[in-house]
Amino acid sequence: MTKSFLKSALVAAALLGASFSPALAAPETYAIEPTHTEVLFSWTHFGFSKPTGKFMNAVGTLVLDEAAPANSSVEVTFAIDGLNTGVAKLDEHLKKPDFFDAAKFPTATFKSTKVAVTGADTAKVTGDLTIHGVTKPVTLDVKLNKIGENMMKKKTAGFSATGDIKRSDFGIGAYVPAVSDEITLTITAEANLK
Repeated sequence: MTKSFLKSALVAAALLGASFSPALAAPETYAIEPTHTEVLFSWTHFGFSKPTGKFMNAVGTLVLDEAAPANSSVEVTFAIDGLNTGVAKLDEHLKKPDFFDAAKFPTATFKSTKVAVTGADTAKVTGDLTIHGVTKPVTLDVKLNKIGENMMKKKTAGFSATGDIKRSDFGIGAYVPAVSDEITLTITAEANLK
């Protein structure tokens, strides 16, 4: 009788535990926070230096599925006119037709197509990058930095990402190879729950 009672109690406890355990969290939609998001790009200049430029005007949406991260997605757009290298004349040159041609192609976009989880807080995110009117697949190594409340008590997700592209793949091949074809991307981003 004791064994029977114990067995019944364990079954009841298991059922109660199952019925009161929280359901798996549904995917949540976040808005990219432009003042804390930057896309940094760097290149080699005639082998002498490695200048950088950045965009800090990204807008977009992150759908984050904490229970199944591979189901997450991101879509981001940024205006080429917001390019900033810290050198005004270089900014003007990079916006001209031999580089970004900002008048004809005013925005760049990234839209994820696959998230491959590689660790507890890392993933390879593949997506379509469109720059200068050309769309190519790009894979970024992404790290989840933190999920929590920001100073305004909004749930926030923060990420870092790195990747490499060839600018000639996007029709921006001026001065290659003296000015490197390979561009290194370093991205940091915050997104707030909508």
